[in-house]
Amino acid sequence: MITLSVVVPVRDGEPYIADALTSLKRNARPDFEFIVIDDGSVDMTPQIIDDFRDELPGLTVLRNASAAGLADARNLGLSLASGRYVTFMDGDDWLGRGYLADLVAAIEALRCDFIRVDHIQVEGRKRVIHRAPEARRGVVLKPRDRILPAGAKTMVDYPYAWAGIYRRELGDLLAFPGHLHTAEDRPWIWRLHREARSFAVVSLAGIFYRRMVPSSLTQIGDERQLHFFDAFELVFKQIEDEHDLLPKAVRTFCALLAHHLELGDRFSPALRARFVARAQDVLAGLPAGLVTQAGLEPERAALLRPLLPRHPGEPEERFP
Repeated sequence: MITLSVVVPVRDGEPYIADALTSLKRNARPDFEFIVIDDGSVDMTPQIIDDFRDELPGLTVLRNASAAGLADARNLGLSLASGRYVTFMDGDDWLGRGYLADLVAAIEALRCDFIRVDHIQVEGRKRVIHRAPEARRGVVLKPRDRILPAGAKTMVDYPYAWAGIYRRELGDLLAFPGHLHTAEDRPWIWRLHREARSFAVVSLAGIFYRRMVPSSLTQIGDERQLHFFDAFELVFKQIEDEHDLLPKAVRTFCALLAHHLELGDRFSPALRARFVARAQDVLAGLPAGLVTQAGLEPERAALLRPLLPRHPGEPEERFP
């Protein structure tokens, strides 16, 4: 019987995938399986993965002829998973020795639907531990109770799917919105916290997350960045009848929108115009009071101000 399924999507991961698979090899157990989805790589990624077929027990490899995106690649891996539990790892990250066994031990001890953990952010030689926002550790909690308050960083602001372990019986709650190529984890984490029954956070930091990877979508300013708006429209749709959660969703959207605008130089002029137009459309559909009272830092609030609907007679404030 398989205890744990590890789903690893990768696209053009030639510089990193050997490190990722080596770390899985160091974590392998006979009851663990590793499902690698090569999402249309055009570099040496497939050949490197093939080198591990005899070295990594429990390895299954699937290849998409063309890139489907991170969400669909993860969903494909989930459809093949047979473990009691599931976790994720991106193809440019790696795991500390013994980390997967510790994850399984944590969820089996606490007997909850899912466990969230800390992670180690890597930038060059720099290593920084990033803590999950929940301060209570090793205690089973109700996921919905940890969405609020609106003005503080909470568990829905920590959306990283790879920072945790999940009971596979959660089924569709683990699936990602397949049409999204970025921000797919935002509606995913909101739905998980709204609908799952129990979770816990444990002080375990064994996944190493590479930041500022050139091929990462966080560094690329193409039209896939517009999926940020699609992702939050899904969040707003989820909570349309849960008015207590709306201030939190609006504040998070506004904060992330300001962050995207701060990085606006990565967009071409045409894409920047499309991005601003989408931002104006979404902001116009939100309660004005919640947007203006979102509690952003003054510099970020100033970035959003030119995008807000104007009242009659109000002078136009142009976006830079």
